Amino acid sequence: MKNTLKVERAILNLTQEELAAKIGVSRQTINSIEANRYVPSTVLALKLSAIFKKPVDDFFSLTEDD
Repeated sequence: MKNTLKVERAILNLTQEELAAKIGVSRQTINSIEANRYVPSTVLALKLSAIFKKPVDDFFSLTEDD
């Protein structure tokens, strides 16, 4: 899975720590998602969707390996 979380976060001018606080996770979790080391749960993806005011598939997408 690939994502544009870092770009979406920059558009809102949020740090990893600020985004993490808004959705109730650690900064390390945000870092791991951005680095494609961690696939978020559905609940976490929906929380991100609410913050970005965009559908989940606007910032997460499957790759051929998925």
